[in-house]
Amino acid sequence: MEHAKTVGNFIVGRRTFEGMRGSGGGGPFADVDIVVVSKSVKNIPGIKIVESPQEALNYLHEKGHQTALIAGGADLHNAFIGQGVVDELIFNVAPVLEGKGLNLLLNTEHYQYKDVELLDFKSLGSGVVQLHYTISH
Repeated sequence: MEHAKTVGNFIVGRRTFEGMRGSGGGGPFADVDIVVVSKSVKNIPGIKIVESPQEALNYLHEKGHQTALIAGGADLHNAFIGQGVVDELIFNVAPVLEGKGLNLLLNTEHYQYKDVELLDFKSLGSGVVQLHYTISH
């Protein structure tokens, strides 16, 4: 929420948005431009729906935003990363072990490798650590 308020927007996938809305989300984001990327949903009152990462970026650029925040699952992140439009990554690492985590891929057809540089890290409390990286292009 802090990052979304700072940049004034965020791009989210349909499933993440529905989970956010289901838990009473949206209220704290009243002054934030929300863009949902979905090929199946066509209309959510008060929310911009687009079908592709580029449409989302174009919309936010037209609204005057120079930075976009992506919040969602691996599919959404991989769509943006695959287009080479991601400059920074922020991970919140929680003290939980699970069978499947967020799997970010640069390219699913060819092996690719990109260096990342740690910009910042901080404790968010309850054992959660936030890591902030920049991606080499």
